[in-house]
Amino acid sequence: MPEPLRVAYTLEQCWHDVPGGTAFAALEVLERLVRRADVEPVGVAGRHRRTPPAPFVPPVPVRSLPVGRPWLYETWNRFDWPAVERATGRVDVCHSTTAIPAASAAPKVVTVHDVAFVAAPKRFTRHGARVMRAGLERCRAADLIMCPSAATANGLRELGFPGDRLRIVPWGVEPATITETDRDRVGRRFGLPDEFVLFVGTVEPRKNLPRLVEALAASTVDLPLVVAGAPGWGAEFPVHGVRAHFLGFVEAGDLPALFDLATVFAYPSLEEGFGLPVLEAMAYGTPVVTSKATATEEVAGEAAVLVEPADVESIAAGLGAALDRADELRAAGLARAARFSWEATTDATVAAYREVA
Repeated sequence: MPEPLRVAYTLEQCWHDVPGGTAFAALEVLERLVRRADVEPVGVAGRHRRTPPAPFVPPVPVRSLPVGRPWLYETWNRFDWPAVERATGRVDVCHSTTAIPAASAAPKVVTVHDVAFVAAPKRFTRHGARVMRAGLERCRAADLIMCPSAATANGLRELGFPGDRLRIVPWGVEPATITETDRDRVGRRFGLPDEFVLFVGTVEPRKNLPRLVEALAASTVDLPLVVAGAPGWGAEFPVHGVRAHFLGFVEAGDLPALFDLATVFAYPSLEEGFGLPVLEAMAYGTPVVTSKATATEEVAGEAAVLVEPADVESIAAGLGAALDRADELRAAGLARAARFSWEATTDATVAAYREVA
């Protein structure tokens, strides 16, 4: 058997204030990489005094670079320093798991989750949009770029990235077994109503929660809204005419029962690179309402009610349609979700490493 590929695997986002889906996806793949004999992943991040919060603790030791937050991204973008090899030693591939490439002498694979910060920078903080744009420019020098969706790959092509260096690597899902004990525990913990519309995700402008609230208030769907997600920037907005329950960050162990208990899952996001909560909701048999013309449509296929995210009336009609078609959507969603797996994501990731090594 050939020697395993030694891969520097960046994990800085695990220490972000809101690690989000990018950290979750990176860790799901890493958990599977460490089980393989053909890859030796070496975790690398900046200097930190503490470990990340419990859901985002990597399954491997993380080697520390001499620069900590917030300067690591700045020094990578401005000076292409410090090289990951300072912490990892020699590596065969450097995989930057966000669109801010790490400095390295090794062949470079970068994961670009989305380019929403280019199309709509006002939906991000000024600092965040600036850092991400600078990182994206440096991605042009990567040997290979992995994208979770065709929507992201198309966005990169429109920005002049050559198509022959783009690889579409969709994310996966691994639904847990849920018992009545789980349902009862989660229902009691959060004081959940018997029926409700669920949203899961970081609360930030591009998630489009104000329009979802307006749509629910205007619709014939007389259900409360349950919002599960850490507050990001711009998280405050008025809630009128809707019974709303804000749960804050929900631990991974509670999410399966939360998806399962929901009557409808609503995710009318304005911009997504993939839309993992859509896939998770389908995997638990929950009817889904989500957006047209972004990656969520690509994930959902015909197994969800698709709406115009900027149109409150369209979202309202979609909520009603999801209730009317609940049985149909439940079956279609389960079948659709079964086509995605983290094992397939990991296989495609290793194939990308092999291409550049």
